[in-house]
Amino acid sequence: MPDSYIIEVDSQTAGIVVRNQGGYCFFASSDRFNRLEGQIFRNAREAERAARKLVNGEVQEAA
Repeated sequence: MPDSYIIEVDSQTAGIVVRNQGGYCFFASSDRFNRLEGQIFRNAREAERAARKLVNGEVQEAA
């Protein structure tokens, strides 16, 4: 299993997630995704869903 993944939404790089002891930590690649910065996700797919919801305006509080 890889230790890091690139997260993309609509062909735009949202950031990367890096595996640590607690899960996958999100590092934003642009200001648009700063609300997810430092959040821990269970897996890369969960981080991708959170980034997609943020772009679609479906989220009040990230994740």
